[in-house]
Amino acid sequence: MAESPVNTVFELASGCLHARSVEEKLDRTACAFALMGKEQIDYSPNWEPLPISATVFPLLPELVEPKNLPRRSLASESGRIALLHSLAHIEFYAIHLAWDILYRFRGLPAEFYQDWLSVAAEEALHFSMLRARLRQLGSDYGHLTAHRGLWDVATDTAGDVLARLALVPRTLEARGLDVTPGMIDKLLQVEDTESADILSRILKDEVGHVAIGSLWFKTICAQRGLDPETTYFELLRRLLKGKIHGPINFELRRRAGFEEAELYRLANRT
Repeated sequence: MAESPVNTVFELASGCLHARSVEEKLDRTACAFALMGKEQIDYSPNWEPLPISATVFPLLPELVEPKNLPRRSLASESGRIALLHSLAHIEFYAIHLAWDILYRFRGLPAEFYQDWLSVAAEEALHFSMLRARLRQLGSDYGHLTAHRGLWDVATDTAGDVLARLALVPRTLEARGLDVTPGMIDKLLQVEDTESADILSRILKDEVGHVAIGSLWFKTICAQRGLDPETTYFELLRRLLKGKIHGPINFELRRRAGFEEAELYRLANRT
């Protein structure tokens, strides 16, 4: 009986990042996660990654500047659809962010790649949950406009895994820990329990994603002989070029691997 072929994690990542359709990206992510469970993935570095500009996204949604996105009240169904579409877009790009960090940065332990493949699979689940809810409300992903701010940060940090870890899981995704509880409360106030339940599931998982980012940020800082707190705030100063939006959710960020000194400094930058 012939042995099952072993795929490299980088080939699997390329298959998702450079596919065009939403469905193909989701299918490839699910298949890769299943292969990892069967221990049929090789994590040895091989060929060099394509530039981040080669990443392929669907033709829709149309991308606009953040200031041009409509603002709508959650009291209306159209407002809730706009919120869910925005969140679905974030989760869809988060699939790519998880795949890209393991595709772009080579020579790290197998556990690094396994962690981020697990994150990619969870982000795909989050996207699918939000998309299903949009369809229940008579809409779908791609029906509204969106922006590409998340991917701009990925492009800016494509040259250094520490910069990527600092700005994506430990800053942009950590921001979700700050704001999602308030969104859940507002959805419950308008009796949209279905959407609130989805956000509650996403919030639980995102604490784990930020914790993975914190773990690897601290691990790689230690390998490079760097102080994590000093390095984190230096990267924020150099790459973020602006204040941290507040308020800061201390409890959830603690669970996600932030130290007290970091939280104090973040709170004083808002």
